[in-house]
Amino acid sequence: MCQLKLTNLKDKNRLKQYFYNINFTVYEENLCKMEMKYLFHKVPKDKYFLSYHYVDPSRSPFIKQCISIIYTGNTLEDIINEIIINNLSYEKFKVRYINVHNESISFEKRRKIEYKIGFNIAGKAEMKYPKVILGVTKVYGKWILGEYSENKSDLEFHNRKPYCYSNALGVRVARALVNIAVSNNLKSKIVDPCCGIGTVVIEALSMGIDIKGYEINPCIAENAKKNLEFFGYDNVITHGNMHNLQDTFDAAIVDLPYGLFSPTTLKEQIAIINTTRRIANTAVIVTLENMDQYILSCGFNIVDRCYVSKGKFTRHITICK
Repeated sequence: MCQLKLTNLKDKNRLKQYFYNINFTVYEENLCKMEMKYLFHKVPKDKYFLSYHYVDPSRSPFIKQCISIIYTGNTLEDIINEIIINNLSYEKFKVRYINVHNESISFEKRRKIEYKIGFNIAGKAEMKYPKVILGVTKVYGKWILGEYSENKSDLEFHNRKPYCYSNALGVRVARALVNIAVSNNLKSKIVDPCCGIGTVVIEALSMGIDIKGYEINPCIAENAKKNLEFFGYDNVITHGNMHNLQDTFDAAIVDLPYGLFSPTTLKEQIAIINTTRRIANTAVIVTLENMDQYILSCGFNIVDRCYVSKGKFTRHITICK
């Protein structure tokens, strides 16, 4: 990602800048960068970056924190001077130093920085139950201060769904796939035509996205419905054959069946891709091997690709139009 130049934000006509801190395992790096590309339209080189575009940190399984930048400066004293000049005021606030480089900065030094900032803000500090957290850190040679938010998604809770299968997509992967499918259009209408136990459906619903799920296996479909009920979501899953679908969607997310529970032939896989082409403008297709020739033969154009590993499996993720 081309890093944005940090400048002081006193000019009210300038676009607001946001600082993001991300994290991923080595197996998720490729998927994370693809998700960032679709959320921010650029690929970060580091595990932190600047953007003029705001994304709620809880949308992504990889964004840890965000600072909505208010002031920047060459030194901490520059930040403090801006606070004093502008009479920055908050009620029930807390200042938190954000460690983005894994530097060995001591606890005492972090607390000293937080104290210097907080002492000069008008209003009352609140350590236990703050209404506003202000994040301060040094990045790209500049100090930044702004309103801090962190990822509050329910991914760990979603891992506790009552019905799950070892071969199912993980919740982090599923959430990233939804973000890739919709990009920043949260009003997209999407479908998971082979939804299994509903992992993708649950992640989309948790972000307020309009999604429908279809599952041909009656037992799995029933378990998927129970998973949705467990988390308090309306039932949007239908036990039925995707090939009978007449509705059209902005995007489809297809974890292509590969015959673990019931035999699935290549012919049936191609039929699924063909129907996906008919019902969706965009498709995110997940396979266990490269299936480009079959995807292309169904009339799709391949616009992007990435992969993610899970145990001994490598899942190929192909984005098609």
